[in-house]
Amino acid sequence: MARYEFIDAEKATLNSDGTRRYSIKQMCHWLKVSTSGYHEWLTRPASATAKWRDRLKPLIVKAFTDSDGRYGYRRIQQQLARWGQHVHEDVVRDLMRELDLVSCQPRRSRKGTTKQAAKRAEIPDLVNRDFTATAPGQKLVGDITYIHTWEGWLYLAMVIDCYSRKIVGWAMDDNYKTPLIQDAIRMAARNLPLPSGAVFHSDRGSNYTSEEFARTLTELGIRQSVGRTGICLLTGYRSGNVLVGPVIPRVIGGCVGWVGGATPVPCGRVELLVAA
Repeated sequence: MARYEFIDAEKATLNSDGTRRYSIKQMCHWLKVSTSGYHEWLTRPASATAKWRDRLKPLIVKAFTDSDGRYGYRRIQQQLARWGQHVHEDVVRDLMRELDLVSCQPRRSRKGTTKQAAKRAEIPDLVNRDFTATAPGQKLVGDITYIHTWEGWLYLAMVIDCYSRKIVGWAMDDNYKTPLIQDAIRMAARNLPLPSGAVFHSDRGSNYTSEEFARTLTELGIRQSVGRTGICLLTGYRSGNVLVGPVIPRVIGGCVGWVGGATPVPCGRVELLVAA
């Protein structure tokens, strides 16, 4: 049965000039099956198992689509069970392969973007977890996140204005060296008139506490503030009971840490969906 299915799938393979690459007779000979047996198999009515598998396929596609492509075969098996379809996970895995459904999941072993500087810079915490502001540009916060794409990790640095709760600066690259965050803060300074005494707050990552970044802030007339190591400011910070600053990176075929459940689309570029 598997040999006949293989022949049936491969018979449509064509050469560059449009001719058939393999003849049915050739493939039957290579796989040691008879041509008559193959043609008899083609006319044979579908078995009960085949019909059952065909009924499962649209349910698997629905579970996969509803999860924005994030569910693997185990979670789809659990979803099918909730719908009253109790299926072994191996069957779900095989059907997903037939349907060419590949889940979008981050790698389990990955490095964080916050690395403590060898010598901690003496930089004060001017924010003290108070992310309220009375004017645009008065307080800015920034962080770096990473996005898993088909071509590897993409690093995204962002700057959020605490007053408007909007992203005012961002930059992307295949690394998270200091120029990445310099580009982001410079964009913020171009997009937003900064008042005297403006503050930029981040964690104590080595890039944010570097002398190079400190010089950039000084050139822009921004005071520097740092909090504790590893406190992520990008995915949202709290002001009272209101979560503000949600950011949704959207990447072609990529796998991202969604905030709000955006769906990747084949746009060929990264888009930033920013909540007002």
